[in-house]
Amino acid sequence: MTMRTTARLFSVALLCLGLITGCASTSETDDAALAAQTAIADAKAASAEAKALNYEWRDTGALITQAEEKYAAGDYQAAIDLANQAKKQSEDAISQANAENRKFLNENTESAMAESSSYRGAGAGVTSYSVVRGDNLWSISGKDEVYADPYQWPLIYKTNRDKIKDADLIYPGQVFDIDQNASASEIDAAINHAKTRGAWSLGDTEQSDLDYLAK
Repeated sequence: MTMRTTARLFSVALLCLGLITGCASTSETDDAALAAQTAIADAKAASAEAKALNYEWRDTGALITQAEEKYAAGDYQAAIDLANQAKKQSEDAISQANAENRKFLNENTESAMAESSSYRGAGAGVTSYSVVRGDNLWSISGKDEVYADPYQWPLIYKTNRDKIKDADLIYPGQVFDIDQNASASEIDAAINHAKTRGAWSLGDTEQSDLDYLAK
């Protein structure tokens, strides 16, 4: 076998090896792209569920947008990481919403009796309420002695704006005034705000809340 023939065979072998490696690389890229697409789709689905409950975190949408940008740039791993982070935020928000709803719907007799000492006032509705551990504006507003409707919680927020910095963050021992003379239009405005408030973040005063207070 001549030197030229040997070199030619060696070149063909290298070319075949390159093609094989290239095929493997293409397959891995396709798998990564598919994984990124799936992660982004899962994040969007979780975000939509949290949004439907009015519990979507403020930066979840931004994370999904960043994930899509990374995907478009071919950085599939970064897209997956960002999408998974957005999905985790949405799942945490959904869990929080479900926990608060369960707390409101499943109050047992013992807790009701314990909280009865928190009420002051008489008649159809109380005039003040002392916050206990585990309370939030949603659950307080839902109590029969208050408004019997959790969606009226913005009334408590507005009446006690000087005591509440963040509507999502109240503390045991705080005493809130309860307005039992709100007009029908004020009640409608409160319910509308509760249902359309949008994304929120614990510890921050949301712009939508500030807009509601300004009305």
